[in-house]
Amino acid sequence: MQTTRGTTLSEIQNESDGAGAVSEQETGPRPRRVALLAAVAAVALLADQVTKILVVARLEGQRPIELLGGLTTLRVTRNSGAAFSIGTGMTWVFTIIAIGVVIAIVRTARDLRSTPWAISLGLLLGGALGNLADRILRAPGGFQGHVVDWIEWPNWPVFNLADSAIVCGGVLAVVLAARGRQLDGTTDTGAKAEGEDSA
Repeated sequence: MQTTRGTTLSEIQNESDGAGAVSEQETGPRPRRVALLAAVAAVALLADQVTKILVVARLEGQRPIELLGGLTTLRVTRNSGAAFSIGTGMTWVFTIIAIGVVIAIVRTARDLRSTPWAISLGLLLGGALGNLADRILRAPGGFQGHVVDWIEWPNWPVFNLADSAIVCGGVLAVVLAARGRQLDGTTDTGAKAEGEDSA
């Protein structure tokens, strides 16, 4: 590695750090981050589908079960809308949207080198696939199936683990975007500096 006369390797390293680079623990080769994304998505999908199978087999048609003094209620419902029972009756629309989300995340993974973004996109992908599986495979028919929801909180729509994964992944994505974190693991320091200058 060649350096200009009078310039040390530590100085070059410091300059690269100031250009928006982040630590090696937060970034890495794309295959590793894609594998992390896939692992998070698989865990979210598996947890969602296993819990749905169990609650349908044991709780559907039964009286709701109250836990923690009524703070959480296990109540099985069938949702033809989106997360948290939004847009009930528009199953086919949300099926198409879910397929689009899955495709977009898979395409985005080509530029992925950030661990936090891998976790965020993995949660979004796993949650989208969990509810999409219900819409494709469950009654009343293919691509019009109703999603199984089973967790109820006071003054809150009934939801499932896929919905939780989508919300957590979305919140993390907003935080990362607000902090200028990019998919490739770099930090958008230029946007921050511009904001400070304008202030």
